[in-house]
Amino acid sequence: DIITSRSQHAFDLKYEDPRVVDRYGPGLGQQLLQARRLCEAGCGFVTVSFGGWDMHGGIKAGMESLGPQVDRAVAALVEDMHLRGLDEKILLVVSGEFGRTPKISTLPGAAEAGRDHWGRVQSVFFAGGGVRGGTVVGGSDRFGGEPASDPQRPEDLAATIYHALGLPSATRWHDSLGRPFTLSEGRPIPGLFG
Repeated sequence: DIITSRSQHAFDLKYEDPRVVDRYGPGLGQQLLQARRLCEAGCGFVTVSFGGWDMHGGIKAGMESLGPQVDRAVAALVEDMHLRGLDEKILLVVSGEFGRTPKISTLPGAAEAGRDHWGRVQSVFFAGGGVRGGTVVGGSDRFGGEPASDPQRPEDLAATIYHALGLPSATRWHDSLGRPFTLSEGRPIPGLFG
């Protein structure tokens, strides 16, 4: 369907205003712009993967390279969603696969300082999709190492996304053998919506 539908246009940025392309920037910016265009063309779910964050060493150079690209691209998408009236139709979720150690250090075998994997605390950013802007849910201790208030679970993140898609967490489906499964064991994160 993607190949034969109008969404194939979404991949070609020559159909976009050059000023908009410039505002998003290269790399991740082009990917997010294509994602917005896919949503406008009718795609219901788009995933953008942006790697390079596994900075066990060399975090300073890595952040100088990746940080501004993310800031520019995400800000452009959020602004664009609002200007085009898409902020109720699109839920933007920005996250990693887990958090990072609260302390920057030089890890064994690394030539430069970095951060290791840390599953206890991570940040996730939501925009659009009915989420109330400016809402902060939960917090960490002063070191950013442990949850201090209102901890959320991965299944709550999934339930939040399903809620924005209009799918109740209790939705059940059956596999090819007829076994029932619940969509999510989580609950939408309280305080994010309306």
